[in-house]
Parts: sequence; C-alpha cells; structure tokens
Amino acid sequence: MAEELAAEERDFLSLGEFVCARARALGAAEAEAYLADNREIVIEVRHGQVETMKQARDQGLGLRVVTENRAGFAFTSDLSKAALEEIIRQALANARETAEDPHRQLPPPAPEYPELDLFDPDILNVSLEKKIELAKTLEEAARGYDARVKIIESSTYQDAQSEIALVNSLGLQNTYRVTYCGLYLSLVAEENGDQQTGFALDYRLRLRELNPREVGSEAARRATRMLGAKPVTTRKVPVIFEPYVAVGFLGLLAPALSAEAVQKGRSLFRGKVGRQIASAKINLVDDGLLANGIASTPFDGEGVPASRTELIREGVLQGFLHNTYTAAKEGTVSTGNGTRASFKSTPEVGTTNFFIEPGNSAPEQLIGELKDGFYVTEVIGMHTANPISGDFSVGATGILIEHGELTRPVRGVAIAGNIQELLRQVDGVGSDLRFLGSRGSPTLRIAALSVGGH
Repeated sequence: MAEELAAEERDFLSLGEFVCARARALGAAEAEAYLADNREIVIEVRHGQVETMKQARDQGLGLRVVTENRAGFAFTSDLSKAALEEIIRQALANARETAEDPHRQLPPPAPEYPELDLFDPDILNVSLEKKIELAKTLEEAARGYDARVKIIESSTYQDAQSEIALVNSLGLQNTYRVTYCGLYLSLVAEENGDQQTGFALDYRLRLRELNPREVGSEAARRATRMLGAKPVTTRKVPVIFEPYVAVGFLGLLAPALSAEAVQKGRSLFRGKVGRQIASAKINLVDDGLLANGIASTPFDGEGVPASRTELIREGVLQGFLHNTYTAAKEGTVSTGNGTRASFKSTPEVGTTNFFIEPGNSAPEQLIGELKDGFYVTEVIGMHTANPISGDFSVGATGILIEHGELTRPVRGVAIAGNIQELLRQVDGVGSDLRFLGSRGSPTLRIAALSVGGH
C-alpha cells in the first residue's frame, strides 16, 4: 500500500509539473496546479441493519494562471493529457476576461513545512464489517441508555481519505495525505406524548479513538433531559452556553475575522485591531497545526505553510486571517488560511481549527455560582443572524438554573442580542473544550442576556 500511494503521489506531482509547464509555454506568467483525490465511506444503520452505504471518490485538478496581473481558473476531473490541455486554454481565456489586479500572485515555496501525523492506516485497513459494527453499537448504546428513546433518525459511521498535491511555476512542489473518521447519531425520545430530539457526534483522525457507546449515550441523554420542557416568562438573566451552542456562535465570528471581509467593509471588527472587543477571559485561536485537529494540514490551499494565529488574546483583537491575495493588498504575509472546498474552487480566506481556548472552571462550577439563570442546550435559526452587524435573535431550548442547580427543561423561548456585546459579557469560561468538526469551544457563561418567553 505504501509503495502504491508513493507512486500516486509521484504521478500527481508529475501531472502538476506538466500542467504548469504547458501553461507557461502558452503564455501564463505564473501557474498553479492543485490536485486532489478524495475517497469517502458513509454507513447508516437502523434497527441493527444497514440502511444505506455510500462509497464515493472525487478526483481532479484545479488550475490557476496569472498573466499581466489577470487571474484565470479552470478545473477538470478528467486527468488525461487532452483534458488537461483544454483546461489550460480555458484558464488562460478566463484570465483575459478578468480585470487587472497587481495583488494577484502565487506564493513561492517556503524554506520548510511542518511535519504532521495526519494519516491513520487503520481507517483503510479495518474491514467494512467492523465499521458497520461501530454504527450498530452507536444505536445499541442509545437504546440501552433509556427506554424512552423511541426513534433512531440516523446512526452513522463515516470516514474519508484525501491525497493533496500542489505545484506552481515558482518551484513549489508539495503533497500530503490525511484521513479522518467519525460517528453521528440523531434520535427522538418520547414520554406521555412529548417528543424531544437529541444528537451527538465525534470526529477524529484516529479510528481507535472513536467510542460509539459514549456517543450513543450522549445523544440519548440530550434528548431525555428535555422531556417535559415548557416555556417560561420573559427575563434577563445570566446564560450558560454548553460547548455545542457556543460553537454555533463561532459561525458568526469566523466571517468577521477574515481579512477579505475587512477589506470589503463587511466585518464588524474593521478598524479594531489592538482594541478590547471581548471579555479578558476570551482567547480565540485559528490553529492549522493543532495536534489531532480535523482541519490540520502542513500547507493551505495555495501552498503556504499552516500556522497558529491568535485572533483575540485576553479580549484584545490581534489581527485577521489572510490568504496570499489579501496579504498582498495589506502589505503583510499570509497566515496560511487560503482554504479550498475542493479542486473545483480557488483558495478563499477560511478558518482551520477555529476555537476558544479553555479556561480553568469546571462547567458545574459555572452553574453552581448562579442563583438564577438559563443553561442553553440548543439554538435554532443561527443562519438568520447577521454576520455583518452581529445581531441575532434565535430560538432556544435549555434548562433553568435555580439556586445553583439545573432544574426544569425549557423550550419555546428566544435569546437575542449582539455578538460583540455577548463577547464582552462573558464572565466564565469552562475547562471542557469540545470540537464540533473543526470548530470548538468550552462552556461559556454570559453575565446577562435577554430570554424571551411568554
């Protein structure tokens, strides 16, 4: 297997060299070939039987060319020489139709790249039967946790492997392989006609680290704890976000911390570098080198070495995320955040492993210190929040906090505010950092937030 993969890597690099050389011969000042081979398995089980199984492969090459300060892009999933010749001509033709921009440039090779352990051979070598068993165990654990778990909506195992190669005409030639695997469970618990949903997921770089019984039990616990939930009256109280909820709010922060959004005047943090924008308890990081991080890679989607970028330190805004283009416009250097969804897209500014660093307080302590409060377990409608102004008003479910204890489950309420004010109001950060894919947060306590009820 190792020899076969090594040969595939050599083939990818050779194809990249060929495409860049041909693009240069046909008139490109600079050329970049991004090659990807992605393979995925998804297994869904219901009632102990495999309901669906999908095996997919997506392979291809994306080509960027720059000539006379004009950039063009084209891609293909056909790696034959004839198809590659065609996309070279397409990319050059596309470049001729774009406006001149002196900041359109490709990065040179770096002196060195980080060495990361991203490949788990077990994900390739473990039998399909054992992967099916993981999904079955996930379902069994949820049903065994509580008899009120009535419906399993999805009990899923997933894994993926990718080989990435990047070559450009400035001498950059690099490649890496990465694997990941994960479990996802969605279910419904029922009691006296009341139904509540619950979910849990866990994605890892190492197959041996998956624990289906733990994930299954967590999904069941999240559903059963909400049975009997009712609305409450409107109030303004301290609010605690469990990690999954806090991660949802990171989705509002990510676009605002992109240099592209800043340069287009669409960031609520524009002009605030060096200023206090959050509680001193907040440290926000984007770390493309994070050990065991799902989004860790040795280099980004245009060949810049991955790095760790502190965005907020003790509440003070430190800077923004850059790719090569936004860095050139700003007169600075890329932070290694030129991310690509696939070979079919160009490198845009995006996050890698994006998370709030954990504090020193146990979640139980953050709850126990409150006389009254609201512990939020789920928000609904985060997509309606405004990423430019930071305003949000979303549905919420959770559990009342009374005299330092979690008491009655609550649904049918809304929480509203502004993300900037919310960040300033954080007065407690838990020690329980958890990731939802590539974004993570510990439990957060907000000193006061409007909770709209009846």
